[in-house]
Amino acid sequence: MMDHAHDLGAVREATDRLLSAVATWDGAAVAEPSRLPGWSRGHVLAHLSRNADALGNVLRGLPMYASSETRDADIAAGAPRPPAEQLADLRRSGDGFLAVAARPADWSRTVTLRNGVTDSASRVPFRRRIEVELHHVDLDVGYELEDLPAEFTEREIAVLTERFHRHPDVPATAVADEEGRTWTTGGGAEGAPVAVRGPAADLLGWLCGRRDGSALAVTGGPLPALPPL
Repeated sequence: MMDHAHDLGAVREATDRLLSAVATWDGAAVAEPSRLPGWSRGHVLAHLSRNADALGNVLRGLPMYASSETRDADIAAGAPRPPAEQLADLRRSGDGFLAVAARPADWSRTVTLRNGVTDSASRVPFRRRIEVELHHVDLDVGYELEDLPAEFTEREIAVLTERFHRHPDVPATAVADEEGRTWTTGGGAEGAPVAVRGPAADLLGWLCGRRDGSALAVTGGPLPALPPL
């Protein structure tokens, strides 16, 4: 069960970590490549700012983005801005999202995201937390998957294994970390069951497409290739 109040507090903490990192940058840092193909660090920051605005729209019952084209154009336009402008936008947009989320609301209501996807409003704060935490890693500034809060990592593994449950391209897969926590995923593709085990950070990296899974122990077959998120 999602605890939106807990997640909103965690979003604030994650945003503060991100803002502290960006505050140390010089002008050249924004143009340097991120770990996301084709995106500079500036692209990542512009996306995070626009995502905060967009999830605020979702909570207000508005379309998340005017269109996919507008979303992409806003990110491209915002990417080359200097660090001070990026920082101000990150702070403003993040505070705006939290302000909308602080209003009295029915958190059990259904909201609409991109491409007609629907979800419970109570899950929106965790969606924002995912954006902030994982894209902080994508900036390639020394914040790694191992640095993520353990509680976040465990929950995101659960979210992603559920996302791929019964996916037609993923065989039945048992997932376990070194602490003995277990999850299951896949099951929609033919083939013998596969077992994947390893450190939680490496499991998360494989599930979210940020690591190749080479650090994981796999039995029963090759490591499943997961669809892009």
